[in-house]
Amino acid sequence: MPGVTHDDAPPLADLMPWSVAPPRLGRGWPTAPDAASLKARWDALMKARGPDREALFEPTRARTPHTAVGRLPGGAGGTERLARASGPCPEPVRVLRAPFDEQWLIPDHRLIDAARPELWRVADERQVFVVEASAPAGPPLLLATSRLPLLGGARVRPLHRRPGGAEPNLAPGLLDHLAARLGARPEPLDVLAWAVATVREGSLVPLTADPALWEHGVRLGRRALWLMRRDGERPKLPGGRRPYVRAPLPARPVSLRYGRDEEALYLDEGRISPVPPGAWDFEAGGVRVLEQWFAARTAEGEPGTLSAVRPATWPQVWTSELLELVTVLTLLAELLPRCRESEVTSEITAAELREAGVLPAPPAARRPASVLDGREEGPEGQLALL
Repeated sequence: MPGVTHDDAPPLADLMPWSVAPPRLGRGWPTAPDAASLKARWDALMKARGPDREALFEPTRARTPHTAVGRLPGGAGGTERLARASGPCPEPVRVLRAPFDEQWLIPDHRLIDAARPELWRVADERQVFVVEASAPAGPPLLLATSRLPLLGGARVRPLHRRPGGAEPNLAPGLLDHLAARLGARPEPLDVLAWAVATVREGSLVPLTADPALWEHGVRLGRRALWLMRRDGERPKLPGGRRPYVRAPLPARPVSLRYGRDEEALYLDEGRISPVPPGAWDFEAGGVRVLEQWFAARTAEGEPGTLSAVRPATWPQVWTSELLELVTVLTLLAELLPRCRESEVTSEITAAELREAGVLPAPPAARRPASVLDGREEGPEGQLALL
């Protein structure tokens, strides 16, 4: 898609008005790249008593083992004070811990300083969470995920305000206005796809009134969404370009380097290729994605802490995840430049949307919707008062 002129293009924050600060854990050990380590950490915490349990927990001003909190929406975790808790670990759930890095989390409110329950209430298989990852220059990267994002800093924008894909988080009247200008009513996911493909510096989203250009941008954006969400069919590269393990990975790799000439990724003496330069150079938030992903799986953790409880050897599933990550980054590195190569004039301007009454969005659109269809358990098993 062609270089964009910022003819009063509306910002993403106005088009998707409801946003939530990212969840804040307060401690690193409730997340890990593998679920087995989390269960082992929980067991170690449950075996500890008194001051030992408190030290392992790593208390903060927001959370100690004596803090009384309600259960997370969805029924995960207990509600008795952690100081006297016992029993098995709540079943870990998948989250987006860093850009393109899906890890596991113990879904227990007692372990999380700021869980943002309003996000948990709308997290389901229909939801798409959007987070802006800054870039050193040029437009931000809009990260989209079906997992609850635990990325620090940037605010989280859910596509839907209610479970089941109900009530889009779009400025009221935006879909009707686009339908009138384009001749066909777009789906909420189409608007997000267009934003992913066309977002520019300052998180501005130029809106076209050209149906053919809109369709082209939506098609590119939907492919980017599919690659980032990684749900459904797994992406594959053509036979000769698929990455494979060419030399076995060691049991405990400690270093990662890239051979640009041979397009190979080296984990100590282990080798994966081909890995195109676009995959190795891919950055999100100013950090190289592959290096950050590897560091999360090889960090030792301070001895005597729960974070030190990790797999003794490199699990085979991590190798499979790494091969898929290389594939995703390769395809995105080819796709994103195509999204930004055409000239998109913001024919539907912020001024036009204000004149039509679409902007500014009403205050209610910037607050969570009421989605309390079921009961939520408060501290010590009481019914939560909400």
